[in-house]
Amino acid sequence: MRDNWLRPLGSTGLTVSAACAGGSGLGSMPAVFGYDVTRKEAVGLVLRVFDSPLTWIDTSNGYSDGESELRIGLAIKEYGGLPDGFLVATKVDARGKDYSGARVRASIAESKERLGLDELPLVHLHDPEFHDFESMREAVDTLMQLRADGEIGHVGLAGGNTTELGRYLDLGGFEVLLVHNRWSLVDHTAGPLIRRAVADGLAVINAAIYGGGILANPQGATKYGYRDAPGAVLEAVAAMDKACREYGTDLATAALRHSVDNPDITATVVGITKPARVDALLEAMEVDLPDELLNRLGSLLPDERFWVERTKETT
Repeated sequence: MRDNWLRPLGSTGLTVSAACAGGSGLGSMPAVFGYDVTRKEAVGLVLRVFDSPLTWIDTSNGYSDGESELRIGLAIKEYGGLPDGFLVATKVDARGKDYSGARVRASIAESKERLGLDELPLVHLHDPEFHDFESMREAVDTLMQLRADGEIGHVGLAGGNTTELGRYLDLGGFEVLLVHNRWSLVDHTAGPLIRRAVADGLAVINAAIYGGGILANPQGATKYGYRDAPGAVLEAVAAMDKACREYGTDLATAALRHSVDNPDITATVVGITKPARVDALLEAMEVDLPDELLNRLGSLLPDERFWVERTKETT
């Protein structure tokens, strides 16, 4: 495995692999991914991850109403406990509109029970941008207090909208930033937020690097960030796909390395629902991408008015 495969997670004292197994699809989300994942398949996949060079998995209390955590917990039990040095990162979630301090505490308790773990080394505040900022102060304070009390290890912030995430970073106390769909081959929305987080000493985790699938399946998918991709993005994806094939590689590999090889990004979450994807991920980490291809892909980045947050503003 590459020399910088293991990396310090900011100031947390934790060490993680450059790629993290994404658990959003483990609970089965056919409406999003287009196919079902059985409990047996999910447990088998997690067992495969445990035996791979990947050192952590990312999940959330709210993924499939807790089914993702439950399946990871079943795999942990079948394995006889977590492998040495393996980390499970999860997130607290609202219950409906309830994102109170009491709900945060309940979310932590639910996650521990499903996972079968007494210790949660990293817990993110998840998707706070969908709730009123002022009303979220109690949730933030409660999460920080749980860290102070030793109920959890470290506190992260996970979401999408970069403007709203910036408001939460202003509050201080967060050690890790996870952002999704905002730093990919066709969208650099999160650039300023990532640079700000790094300057503030936070570790940065990048997720949804394939934009929900289009950069992994460029000839089949047409959505980016869970909605129809603008024509300019579709054109860029097609051109990038063509360039990658001319250089004997694939767009999914380039999309992965665009994130992993960025020095400001500590780790990249890659959604995995099939064992073969673990092997494909590890193989992609070893591919030598020529500078000529990287420069060509960079020149194909769509104009910022087509990036996910700008597109949302104008539609």
